[in-house]
Amino acid sequence: MTIRSGLSLAQAPPLSVPLRFFLTAPLFGILTAIVFIGYGPDTLLSRWTPATLAATHLIALGYISLVMVGAISQMLPVLTGSPMPRPLLVSTLIHILLTLGALVLAGGLLLNNNPAIQLSVFFLGAGFLLFIAVNIFSLAQAKTHNSTVSGMWLAVGSLVVAVILGLRLAAEHIWSFDTGLSKSWTDVHLAWGLIGWMGVLVIGVAYEVVPMFQMTPRYPQWMQRWLTKLILAGLVSWAGISLLPIVEPVTQTLLMGALSSTLAVGLALFAGTTLYLQRHRRRHLKDVTLRFWHLAMYSLLACTLLWIAGQLWPALANWHRFGYLLGILFIAGFVVSVVNGMLYKIVPFLIWLHLQSQNNARVKLPNMKEIILDRWALRQFYLHGLSLLLFLCSVLKPLWFLYPLAILFAFSSLLLFLNIYSALRMYKKVRAHQENSG
Repeated sequence: MTIRSGLSLAQAPPLSVPLRFFLTAPLFGILTAIVFIGYGPDTLLSRWTPATLAATHLIALGYISLVMVGAISQMLPVLTGSPMPRPLLVSTLIHILLTLGALVLAGGLLLNNNPAIQLSVFFLGAGFLLFIAVNIFSLAQAKTHNSTVSGMWLAVGSLVVAVILGLRLAAEHIWSFDTGLSKSWTDVHLAWGLIGWMGVLVIGVAYEVVPMFQMTPRYPQWMQRWLTKLILAGLVSWAGISLLPIVEPVTQTLLMGALSSTLAVGLALFAGTTLYLQRHRRRHLKDVTLRFWHLAMYSLLACTLLWIAGQLWPALANWHRFGYLLGILFIAGFVVSVVNGMLYKIVPFLIWLHLQSQNNARVKLPNMKEIILDRWALRQFYLHGLSLLLFLCSVLKPLWFLYPLAILFAFSSLLLFLNIYSALRMYKKVRAHQENSG
């Protein structure tokens, strides 16, 4: 595998820094499935039901954000040459705070328990504040500036906005005050969390990992330079018009529709370009990571086309299941698929890299294909793909499809956990052999 020059591999943090996040994340997928089974089709009655809110935050905070925090903790020092201060201590604190925060928030929402939600606000606020602070410190000290580093700046900035809005919504829930803009605040919180934090981060990271791991041509320079900035500019404009209506309602609706459709076009442009580059990769073997990325990009394209169709056809946008379809395609189809695909490249690479750096005794090292076996990764891909299909079917017939969906999603998450854990076991086994041979 070719590693791009300019990466500061010596600055990589200890292996336990990212792996603690990667191992915990799939367990939240299992918890989400348990919520689906425990609350049944009522989970899909409305986006405001306790079960729906709990499941959404288990996926967004527990599954997706933990992987993203772990990935940034690993990639940022390597890309910028600026290590995280006290990486073991800081990552441990962030991991504990975010994990407890996501668990307590989900429990508080399910039980409508305000003290639990208040406690989760403390955990999540402290965890994200610490994560944001150390990343701003590292980004400010960066020795390298490129499109991925720029994307991380914008993603971390979006996370700041999403966290502030989330804390504000939690306060409204705890103290039962109503400004008349609850739905608007929630929509803006979702947009900054999904498009700003998750979407922009995936795009920024893709500029680096897709060419490096999938051997594709590099993304066009104009896209690397402008796309994430334009998406953030559109997001700021849309949020401002949504929360601060300074024009008459009809004009406000038209402006918000135009801006959101522009955001959708930007995301679709990224997905289409990624698929084009992957068709022109130098090695044409289709591994499991590529399958996950294909599924993610097609899901993102479907999501953006559905959104634009809803703007052109109001009856579709007013359909009570429209938001569910969008959320499933974006969160489960796009982001979770990318997260899975990235893990099957990042984890074996990190295991191999750390073993190689400590191989003074010249012990024969496993290659990356041996660290996580393709057949087990492929089985997990099929489980994930089937669960995504059942997610979509459950929108139409929740009574028929929700329970099979929950079971498949639980098994997919469990198998992802076991695959990552097997890589860690191999690392420990080879390290023991290295020490005995030293």
